Amino acid sequence: MSRFEPLADHSGISSGGDLTAWQTIRRGAEISPELTKGIGFTVVLAVLSTLGRVLVPFVVQRTTDEGILAPGGPDEGRVLLWVAVALAGVVVTALSAYAVNVRLYTASESGLATLRLTAFRHIHDLSMLTQNTERRGSLVSRVTSDVDTISAFVQFGGLMLIISVGQIVLATGLMLVYSPALAAVVWGCFVPLFFLIRHFQGVVGRAYTRVRQRVGEMLGAISEAVVGAATIRAYGIEQRTAARIDAAVEAHRKEAVGAQVRAVVAFTAGQFVSGLTTAVVLVVGTVLAVRGDVSVGTLLAFLFLVNLFTMPVQQATEILNEMQNAVAGWRRVIGIIDTPADVADPRAAGVELPRGPITVGFESVSFAYPGGEPVLHEVTLDIAPRARIAVVGETGSGKSTLAKLLTRLMDPTDGRVLVDGVDLRRIRFSSLRARVVLVPQEGFLFDASLLDNIRFGRPEATEDQVRLALTELGLDEWAAGLPLGLDTAVGQRGESLSAGERQLVAIVRAYLADPDLLVLDEATSAVDPSTEVRVQRALDSLTRGRTSVAIAHRLSTAEAADEVVVVDAGRIVERGPHRELVANGGVYAALHASWAAQQQA
Repeated sequence: MSRFEPLADHSGISSGGDLTAWQTIRRGAEISPELTKGIGFTVVLAVLSTLGRVLVPFVVQRTTDEGILAPGGPDEGRVLLWVAVALAGVVVTALSAYAVNVRLYTASESGLATLRLTAFRHIHDLSMLTQNTERRGSLVSRVTSDVDTISAFVQFGGLMLIISVGQIVLATGLMLVYSPALAAVVWGCFVPLFFLIRHFQGVVGRAYTRVRQRVGEMLGAISEAVVGAATIRAYGIEQRTAARIDAAVEAHRKEAVGAQVRAVVAFTAGQFVSGLTTAVVLVVGTVLAVRGDVSVGTLLAFLFLVNLFTMPVQQATEILNEMQNAVAGWRRVIGIIDTPADVADPRAAGVELPRGPITVGFESVSFAYPGGEPVLHEVTLDIAPRARIAVVGETGSGKSTLAKLLTRLMDPTDGRVLVDGVDLRRIRFSSLRARVVLVPQEGFLFDASLLDNIRFGRPEATEDQVRLALTELGLDEWAAGLPLGLDTAVGQRGESLSAGERQLVAIVRAYLADPDLLVLDEATSAVDPSTEVRVQRALDSLTRGRTSVAIAHRLSTAEAADEVVVVDAGRIVERGPHRELVANGGVYAALHASWAAQQQA
């Protein structure tokens, strides 16, 4: 067994669905502390804005009873006094509401930016296996549209929820002061509604969770169709692709409509109860006023208070529905962040390796993909510094898996991969990426110029250094022949270039990065034979004096290597110089004979 156990079982990205709504909100606040920074002062401002609203019914009562209906006749002074008080209250309310909104928008944008960045960075700490458990479009939706649903709630719903709760509490207090009997009527009408809302929150929450899942699936299907547009056209499957997207859109539509229907039930119930409460209070209040138990001003003030009470209750039902949508999105984002980082950077606790020739070691390395049989079995391999090694084998033998483990795109199921005697899991990413560079089978290019793509791994490189690298690789004439030379835009994913040209850019990029260990995963597989000769010469120059491991599809790479490692069914079955292995008549000899026959055909 390895001394370093795997950090995760590659079981996939968490959905976060095991958290309750309030647990989700608390966890979100932990991840984005900016959301709660200064929340106490914000609440004070929200209370002030609520007090201004509650002041109006109080002023109406005083103006009516002490001004308009005063015992000695209308008292204009009293009326003007209370009107001034109301005006001052409105100004305070407006200023407080403005300050609350500014603080809330500032805090929420800062907090949600932290949430996005944390989720995005954590995605890059997950192994390729874990990432591949979910579509790329769905991963993107977790960092974009799911966070947008949180933003809509935090910036509006959160504020309104605070104000609504405060308004209900203050309105209830004043109602009890004016008429306990009418206050009891109001609460008697609304208590059943609160139980109904509580029941519907779980129903609505589950519905919005399904909506967020459908959004991810829809974006995944659309992004897949956009990226694979050329293949779709080539095989004439536009209608089938359109049907898949239509099905994803329709599934989202059904879930969204279903969630809204459930939400509308609670909102409509709130409207009905609010109207019923106003009518009942008006009837009971009129009876009490006729009996002399309440004054006319008190009745008018109470009707204002009922409106102040019922309006936030109706808003609260809608806000709680928005909260369920936001919580569903929040769970999905938290699900990414809480997924164990199985290829995590040890950072400050890690080892910083000095520059220089690298030794490589595989100690009893085994690897299995989730739910599958092992693809590597107890692989033990030592590679000396400055050695040029070619790894060959049939398709599916485990060659590319070795490359991914050596560059720590994945971690072994068991055993250790060593660089200079240090387990890769203990090396800081900054050190590992500076010393080890992978040239994959398909070079990924970014939507930028050729120059920017070449110096992607070494952004400080000058244009002269890039031109020198092209010259040393024998690719300067090719670059000069492009429409704008180094300023040529390569397009999204490098689509303006051919597959072979994209691979040339990847090779120049690796050359410019100047690694101590170069891992070539069938790096010349997409290059035409004439270009391959030039590139092979350049690679000979690049690998000289460096440790290099080439996953070889074309055995011309193996012929030029110092040693050949033959992998068969996940095990190393042969190792030695090309001539020696050909003479032995084993697995490599058969592979080479087959390849040579294809070259002559």
